[in-house]
Amino acid sequence: MRRLPGADVVMRAIRSGVLTVLLGFAAVAGAGEGLEPLLERPLAPDFTLKDPLGGSHRLSGYRGKPVIVNFWATWCPPCRAEMPSMQRAWEAVKGEEILILAVNVGEGVGAIDEFAANQPVGFPLLMDPDAALMRTWPLKGLPTTFVVDPQGRLVYRAVGEREWDDPKILDSVRALRTGVDAEVRTK
Repeated sequence: MRRLPGADVVMRAIRSGVLTVLLGFAAVAGAGEGLEPLLERPLAPDFTLKDPLGGSHRLSGYRGKPVIVNFWATWCPPCRAEMPSMQRAWEAVKGEEILILAVNVGEGVGAIDEFAANQPVGFPLLMDPDAALMRTWPLKGLPTTFVVDPQGRLVYRAVGEREWDDPKILDSVRALRTGVDAEVRTK
C-alpha cells in the first residue's frame, strides 16, 4: 500500500484533534473550583521550552521562587477566558519573585503569535508543539495549572478556568515564598 505524501502529518493532526476534544471536556467539568492541594508534593517534572521569540526557559532555573505553570491552547475557550485574569495576576506579582509560565500544548508559533496579538500578556508563553511535556505532568484537561513551590515541588493544581487575580489565590502563592502554606478556599 502506497502512503500519500503528508499522511503522517494528517494522522498527527487527527490524533491531536481527538486529544483536544477530550481535554476540553475534562477542563469544563472542573471549572470554577478552588485550588487543589497536592498532599504528596511530588517534584515538578523539569522542562526546557522555547518561547515564540526563541528564548529558552528551564523550570529548574526558577528554583527559589514560586512558579505558576499553566497548560493551555488557543482553541480552548476556558484557556482563553482565564488569560486576562492571569495577566492581572502577573501585573500584581511580577515584582515579588513569583513567576507565571503558560505552556501552550500542541500548537506552534503562528497560533501563539495570533493569540498574543489579540490578548497581550507580559508573562512567558512557552511552546510544547508535540504535547510531549503534558504527558509528564498530572494534567486532567485544559486548562490545568500548577503552583510549584520554591523547592520545585507541585503544591497546588487547578483544573479548569480560574480567576488568577483572586486575592485568596495570590495570597496562597505568596505564602510559598516564606515556606508557610496558606490553605486556599475559593469555592
